[in-house]
Amino acid sequence: MEKRFDAAIIGGGPAGLNAALVLGRARKSVVVIDEGRPRNRVTRETHGFLTRDGISPGEFRQIAKEQIMAYPSVEFAEDTVVAVTGGDGDFRLTTAQGRSYRSKKLLFAAGMKDEPLAINGLTEVYGKSAFVCPYCDGWELRDQTLVLIVNGAKAMHLAKTIAGWTERYTICTNGPDELTGEQREELARHNVPVFESPIARIESDEGIVRQVVLEDGSVIPCRGIFFAPRLVPGSDLPEALGCRTTEAGAVVIDDLGKTNVPGVFGAGDSASQKYQAIAAAAMGAMAGAGINSELLEEAWSSQTGES
Repeated sequence: MEKRFDAAIIGGGPAGLNAALVLGRARKSVVVIDEGRPRNRVTRETHGFLTRDGISPGEFRQIAKEQIMAYPSVEFAEDTVVAVTGGDGDFRLTTAQGRSYRSKKLLFAAGMKDEPLAINGLTEVYGKSAFVCPYCDGWELRDQTLVLIVNGAKAMHLAKTIAGWTERYTICTNGPDELTGEQREELARHNVPVFESPIARIESDEGIVRQVVLEDGSVIPCRGIFFAPRLVPGSDLPEALGCRTTEAGAVVIDDLGKTNVPGVFGAGDSASQKYQAIAAAAMGAMAGAGINSELLEEAWSSQTGES
């Protein structure tokens, strides 16, 4: 007979792994289905995670899996879920490799994915000297000359944030700045240069940026870049199931990760815009507890004949 798991977790990043750990310790049967291509695979180190600061994303996952495998009720599958049918108590998952799984509960922790930015030379420096999160990588670029590739309200936010690590930075909006007159004046008062010309290329040596060259001929020397990525959900299945989502594509959840669809939970970047490993792991832990509580409540009710 086809095995039915207590929970299926789609996504094996910090959120999915921590949920699996919580559920494994709660003696629940779990399958973690992950395609093995995390968004942070381009980075060398993970930061801001207590006891794991500076660890590579690959080593982080390896250690996590080794610890989780101490709980025999958790299984791993390297695959991609392409379809989900059924509902609370009996979800049916189909994967790209033609496998099928059944589960009582479902957790989406597939994160977000980067849409390519059409900037010549960005791929060569991404994860080495170009990053998206100052909290994750600002320390390594402290007091350096930086370029921020961002526009509009995000430019104001990033400019104020990066000032905690360096006072030497320039904003390149790579086209119209989308700033208000008041915002331009504010940046000028803080001596932050803003260039609207499109970026022709980023020049680098072995992944370390040297300068940003604009189409108008301007050359901006720098030692690092922070940029605003374009993100899309790692899976469109939550929306297909009827889960409410934010404008950014994140699944709307409560404090224990529960969505508006019975039996469906969300955690990590799939359900947040915090985009930090430790935040994702914390959300995964809470979602794991939420799933376990729901399973226990249902089991308790079934024993007494309650509906």
